[in-house]
Amino acid sequence: MTTGAQTPRYPARPRRSRLRTFLPLGIAAWLVLEIWLLTVVAGASNGLVVFLLLAAGFVLGSVVIKRAGRRAFKNLTETLQQQQTGAMPTARPNSEGNGLMMLGGLLLMLPGLISDAVGLVLLIPPVQKSISRYAESTFERKLREAGSGTLGDAFQQARMHRPDGKVVPGEVIRDEPGDTPQDPRPPLTR
Repeated sequence: MTTGAQTPRYPARPRRSRLRTFLPLGIAAWLVLEIWLLTVVAGASNGLVVFLLLAAGFVLGSVVIKRAGRRAFKNLTETLQQQQTGAMPTARPNSEGNGLMMLGGLLLMLPGLISDAVGLVLLIPPVQKSISRYAESTFERKLREAGSGTLGDAFQQARMHRPDGKVVPGEVIRDEPGDTPQDPRPPLTR
């Protein structure tokens, strides 16, 4: 008979982040809202109008993605050519916003009127500039909060933690070239 409290067999799972908790709920609500809005539009007009709206959004989205991709590729080739000649690459005013243009095109390609509206808003240059400034400042703030270290340190930290949350401490000891092995083994020849 034991007198102490028993330890649980399985350790408690770590608490889920808010993003992992609410993201599936948000996606489900967005899908329901998109379907409801499409049925409202179909009820107000007819199914052909809804089909034409979805097809036009898909075509416009593919044109936007193609244009942004070509612009990004052109900027990349110009930068590589400048680096090969030894000149410092110059910043181009129209090189920003390619990622947001592609995201807007992707949202236009998705079936639904809300995603089309958000995609069209992302194509407006002042909105792109404000979103890119906000994302850049947020990224820099998160880097400052993370503290000192390099990306290699982050990978090293990730390798030391096992999937079950246990930390495996260890140290690598390398043999020097002049050292003799501790346990010499005969060669594998026969």
